[in-house]
Amino acid sequence: MPYVVTRSCCADASCVLACPVNCIHPAPGEPGFAEAEMLYVDPRACVDCGACATACPVDALKPHTKLSAAEQPFLDLNAAYYEGDPHPVRTPLALVPRQRRLPAGELRVAVVGAGPAGLFTADELLKHPGVHVTVYDRLPTPYGLARAGVAPDHQDTKQVIRLFQAIEGQPGFSYRLNVEIGKDLLHEDLIRDHHAVVYAVGAATDRRLGIDGEELPGSVSATDFVAWYNGHPDHDTASYAHELAGERAVVVGNGNVALDVARVLTADPAAVARTDIGDGALAALRDSRVREVVVLGRRGPAEASFTMPELLALAALEEVDVTVEGWPEGLAADASARTELLALLAARTPTPGRRRIVLRFLTTPTRVLGGDRVTGLEVARTELRTDEDGTVRAVPTADTEVIETSLVLRSVGYRARPIPGLPFDATRATVPHERGRVEPGVYVAGWIKRGPTGFIGTNKSCAEETVTALLDDFEAGRLTVPAYGGSGAGTSVTAAPADAVGLDGWRAIDRAERAAGALQQRPRVKLTDRSALLDAARPPKERRLLSLTVLRRS
Repeated sequence: MPYVVTRSCCADASCVLACPVNCIHPAPGEPGFAEAEMLYVDPRACVDCGACATACPVDALKPHTKLSAAEQPFLDLNAAYYEGDPHPVRTPLALVPRQRRLPAGELRVAVVGAGPAGLFTADELLKHPGVHVTVYDRLPTPYGLARAGVAPDHQDTKQVIRLFQAIEGQPGFSYRLNVEIGKDLLHEDLIRDHHAVVYAVGAATDRRLGIDGEELPGSVSATDFVAWYNGHPDHDTASYAHELAGERAVVVGNGNVALDVARVLTADPAAVARTDIGDGALAALRDSRVREVVVLGRRGPAEASFTMPELLALAALEEVDVTVEGWPEGLAADASARTELLALLAARTPTPGRRRIVLRFLTTPTRVLGGDRVTGLEVARTELRTDEDGTVRAVPTADTEVIETSLVLRSVGYRARPIPGLPFDATRATVPHERGRVEPGVYVAGWIKRGPTGFIGTNKSCAEETVTALLDDFEAGRLTVPAYGGSGAGTSVTAAPADAVGLDGWRAIDRAERAAGALQQRPRVKLTDRSALLDAARPPKERRLLSLTVLRRS
């Protein structure tokens, strides 16, 4: 009875370390781990001990006898990975790094960014005695895209926050949330107060389409749309509300984020009402008239950006028809597991009256149409051409048509912003580095380091590399001692802003959201207004005093 990985797991490799027979791959250090869509259990080697399921922070592993109908394809997907024996040599893994004997007693590090990359960096640092880590973030809440990027119907994936809660509970860890570096504090302040600074700020903006009409109302970024339905504080105002008055929406791009957006737009409001979706987005979905979402890809089915686990999840939707258009001439339906599943979707007969998601390939957007707002999207049929060097290019043809729609969402990738004072590669939208080292004392991790690639767990191996470079520099004496001296618990020279949120404040916010969620049978009801978040973070006595002050003034 082998265990089976049933989704795009977090890939943090907890299961790999727990497995006594080393049957879960690709493992850290093996070829393909950084790019893997998921991990796979070898059914021939699995001894059914269940250790992997116990270790998994997102409950992605199940015995094959307990798979639901929607999860059954993952049994074949796991087994198919081992055809051809991709890992013939399976030596036991040593995933626990050796502890460093750090000179001078204490190392103080500032980590900028409280998302997965930042918290995995903190975790790697705190494995070594004598390290103190302060994690900064401009938001009053941590966890980055794990909180504000993972789709609300993927609550199992969001369980990765249990890992982060364990990290932030370690000795030597502290938060300074609601502190924006470059505004509330400067890079120079961090350098003065710490031996080293690690930037793990992610990629906060999106790539543009570069076509006419892209700025029209109704043409929006999927990045903003995802933040809106996830209750991000920056997207709580009326100006970020999205009108869902038309019957068709078009998503340009076919990565996992595009599929997330399509699922949310076609979801039953009663179902997502049981999740942590933002209340503003939930109200909009209840009034939505959207019946069809068209997901456009420039290339063919074999080159689609979405992962196989996400496609399987999409195909398993019960109340939504998923269809395929734009099948390339000459492409065999059984060329791969991906194309085989897409061919089955293409052959489906739509059910009248159902909401619909259309995966359309070989289609390039050329112009957004409309006057005061979007009324349509002009697209061109795409041809795939192979250059002399073997590169396959998607080339738009003169064969165009107009797709009527009132909502166009671009989902063609994230892009990082430059960090003041650090070099920036504008082409790759990353900070140049060597193994995470920008210069001794300044480091990067996550998307600002490698670009917007990988999954939540990819940040773990990325953080390991950066922390190794940092510790090497510390042991070699290349880091500057903080202004206060750098030994003992220490007091920073630069005071935190008055409204900075620490670990206790974040835990108070978390309790308030979960308590509100319990009343509605939801995981949590997110506080999306910044002032409400800061109020929830205050100690009860301080909140009472503030309320009395407000009453007296009124």
